[in-house]
Amino acid sequence: MKEQDLKNLTGEVLEHLTVTFTDISVEAKEEGAYRINITTDESGLLIGTHGAHFSALSHVVRRIVAKKFGEEQKVTVDVNGYQEKAVDELKKQILILIERARSLRADVEMQPMSSYERMLVHSLSKDHADIKTESTGEGRERRVVIKYIGM
Repeated sequence: MKEQDLKNLTGEVLEHLTVTFTDISVEAKEEGAYRINITTDESGLLIGTHGAHFSALSHVVRRIVAKKFGEEQKVTVDVNGYQEKAVDELKKQILILIERARSLRADVEMQPMSSYERMLVHSLSKDHADIKTESTGEGRERRVVIKYIGM
């Protein structure tokens, strides 16, 4: 799979959605991982309320890439920096909630979030020896609980 293939594929998806865009760039991350950056004046259509359209767009692009190239590729999609900003905000929130769990010496429950966001919480929390994370709930109500386990 080449970066140009991902760019063309993403352009085709956007054209089918009748969304205009000014640029699509693809950056190769670690081996087999790519980040597709879409620049558009219609980001509201692609992001939707609470990122619902964004999640759907990301899922569709990943599924098309998997079908077209025969294997599951690590592909992330970003629209006008939305995902990058959301990840940065989530990182800040995680650190604040970890400190809250420590100071209160109690569990802190986060809002429901996507599987990708939960994975970020778990991976960003693993370096804190006195903190354990656990997913709880079902479906759209699935969330992470940050637990203080002490030292």
